[in-house]
Amino acid sequence: MVDLEIARQIALSLPGAIEQDHHGRPSFRANNHIFATLWEPQNRMMVKLSPIDQSVFHSFDPTVFFPVPNKWGLKGSTFVELEKVRQDMLKDALNIAYQAVMEKKK
Repeated sequence: MVDLEIARQIALSLPGAIEQDHHGRPSFRANNHIFATLWEPQNRMMVKLSPIDQSVFHSFDPTVFFPVPNKWGLKGSTFVELEKVRQDMLKDALNIAYQAVMEKKK
């Protein structure tokens, strides 16, 4: 289990990561791109993965990692249930999302 503050700390521990508001939600950005957002009332985090990475995490446990239920989910946006996720798995997902935004042009 990971609480909201630990999830925030993990995201902000990545080099150059900052927290900014995104439509009323805390978002985590690097290289001017969002790689994760906190959904505080739902005790979830959304991480931006590729569809392939999303399917790998989802196959691990579909009750912990699952697509956001809209067009963003089809593109890899993935919810993580913080009450169920292991801290090492959340770190892995955040690192993958972070690396993807670091590879994008500014």
